[in-house]
Amino acid sequence: MNGFRNLILIKHARPAIDPAKPPEQWPLGDEGRAAAAAMVDRLAAFKITQIFHSDEVKAIETAEILAARLDAPLSFRADVHEHDRSNVPHMRSGEFISHVELFFRKPDELVLGKETATGCLARYQAAIDGIIAEQHTGDVAVVTHGTALALYLAQLGTGKPFDIWRRMGLPSFAVIDLHSMTCTQMVDRINPE
Repeated sequence: MNGFRNLILIKHARPAIDPAKPPEQWPLGDEGRAAAAAMVDRLAAFKITQIFHSDEVKAIETAEILAARLDAPLSFRADVHEHDRSNVPHMRSGEFISHVELFFRKPDELVLGKETATGCLARYQAAIDGIIAEQHTGDVAVVTHGTALALYLAQLGTGKPFDIWRRMGLPSFAVIDLHSMTCTQMVDRINPE
């Protein structure tokens, strides 16, 4: 096993939603920035020596806040981005939730966006496996996204993906013990102070 014990998978903080822009371009809102800063206290118990993030603005900004306060270097990591929904128009909340539930229920069918749940998980897991295979010391964090994160946690036996997706707020995190490959802690919500 490499020199780190925990992989901390962080769901980005709340963005400022702008229906005129694609979700991957949404920056954090004031509440999101405050919640990301508040998350530092919860993460300080770990020895985070590296923070990876996707290329989505909300993940980058969440990671930047954490890295500055935890004094950890940042790195972009391909393929830890959200399920590819770049062809999906902005939906009302209830409609979106119904589509996501169908996405999880029919993992091998293309029911939402440009990739199936099975394809999303394969991409995401390969990226996470790549991080695990690298030689890191301490604990490593990845600022990522809810749908892909829920799929990954479900395959580790943490629960059903839709239930995990609904449970984890913006932001939240899960701690994976790399010796047992189990989720040892899940913090569902971080409220700004």
